[in-house]
Amino acid sequence: MKVINIKKRIIHQPKEEVAALISTLATKNDLVWPYESWPAMRFKDGLKLGSKGGHGIVRYAVEEFDPGNYIKFRFSKPDGFLGFHEFILTEISPEKTELCHAIRMDASGIPYLKWILAIRWLHEALLTDALDKVENHFTKSNNKTEYNAWVKFLRSQFKPPKAKA
Repeated sequence: MKVINIKKRIIHQPKEEVAALISTLATKNDLVWPYESWPAMRFKDGLKLGSKGGHGIVRYAVEEFDPGNYIKFRFSKPDGFLGFHEFILTEISPEKTELCHAIRMDASGIPYLKWILAIRWLHEALLTDALDKVENHFTKSNNKTEYNAWVKFLRSQFKPPKAKA
């Protein structure tokens, strides 16, 4: 089955400012990934083309990287996830930038059921937390989206150890 999952947020900042924040992804000073409440994103050789890493049980490698514009990760785990996920920055205006995260993959059988029943829900919550974290960096607000009951249940059942940034 084809899986397409897209989350977007308009950040009221110039693209260069958002790009600078994205450049911290998977570093010790990560200002994007919500490692405070989710497994941290890590790469063996840092965030660069060909580097392998991931977060939690999800593994991938940096397949394409155009700093300030996009980064594309090719899945290697879980088995049966054939495709990629990516972050894309698009200038909407000199003071507005769209930050988009997309998953485009094929999955069938058990991997597809895992996606439908659990991973999709957890992914949505994690990405919402990441987008809140980016937005909060640029504002005085402290947006924190409430998890739905299913995500709360899943998080109570699957508590991987949190990695420190």
